Amino acid sequence: MNSKVTTLEARKKISQAKLDTRRIFLKEKGLSDGAIRKDVVIRKLKAELRKSDFRMAAVAAQEEITRRVAKGKADKLAAAKAPKKESPEEIPVKKEKKGKKERTEKQAKPEGKIEKPENKTEQEQA
Repeated sequence: MNSKVTTLEARKKISQAKLDTRRIFLKEKGLSDGAIRKDVVIRKLKAELRKSDFRMAAVAAQEEITRRVAKGKADKLAAAKAPKKESPEEIPVKKEKKGKKERTEKQAKPEGKIEKPENKTEQEQA
């Protein structure tokens, strides 16, 4: 078990014991439940209990993440050491690079265009 968790559990037990003794003391004193809930020391001890619970949950979550990462690394290392068997299906096929489209499509002139004469002299003669 993590040393942080043991420390937090010990702190939680101490706070719980203090809370119980304070409640018993206030009950013997004759206070009502509403007054006991509003007592400053009671509220402080409850807050400490909530903090301990929250911190233990955070530590447990972090340990889970660490465990998963370690397992992933071990799996990856084991996969790297294992011999690779390539079947014909797994062999990658090289793809040809896509070249430019053939120019024949672009060189063809559109049907609806009228050709312009190159010389003005040809226009004058016509």
